Amino acid sequence: MELPGAAKTEDHVPPSKEANEQLSKGYTVVYVLGCPGSGKSTQCSKISAGLGFFHLSAGDLLQEEINSGSEDGDAFFWWLIVFARKMIADLKREGRLVPSEIVVKLLQQAMQRTGNKKSLIDGFPRNEENQNIIKIEPELVLLLDCSEEESTRRLLNRNQLIPLLPIMKGRVDDNAETIKKRFKVYSESTLPVINYYSSNGKLRRIDAERPIEEVYESVKEILSELEQKHQGH
Repeated sequence: MELPGAAKTEDHVPPSKEANEQLSKGYTVVYVLGCPGSGKSTQCSKISAGLGFFHLSAGDLLQEEINSGSEDGDAFFWWLIVFARKMIADLKREGRLVPSEIVVKLLQQAMQRTGNKKSLIDGFPRNEENQNIIKIEPELVLLLDCSEEESTRRLLNRNQLIPLLPIMKGRVDDNAETIKKRFKVYSESTLPVINYYSSNGKLRRIDAERPIEEVYESVKEILSELEQKHQGH
């Protein structure tokens, strides 16, 4: 979608290579991937609380940027602040992804603000363009493996619970039609990224159809091994 008066996405200056290299030094970065409804946010919250990782969610960062109402003196974001609410809502309804440059810049800023050197990046990179722009090589990649059937059931159930639990926030993309589109985007865009990390030995596949605590125990075992590896160096 082209926004009135805005430069096209491909004309934006991508995050600098120097900024990415600086961020990658001294950091332990773990990507958490999985299809919609696989439990990424749930597991990342538990990992953050239990293992001390700084949880970075691209979706949450986008929403925070919109809610802040601040341009931070950065001309790159002027049109995002003006049009973002409608743009992101439209993209979610259509099951499409927000432009890579925006997401990567927000991730960079969040990593620079925190003093935590252990970062857990939730649901990113979502496509090869994300991967090529961020240029931060993760220590490992967790894949929460869940069937489309089970994930769809979870997503639809999540919206059914909203009226019963007012503190929960519904999502514009938790409906049958958009869920199908999200899975199509996942299959076309994210699976090549997963295959890349599988080929270089960094992917750890976890059965995410099990109960939450069982999944977390598997995650904790993998990340504990990573901690031990770092302590041994």
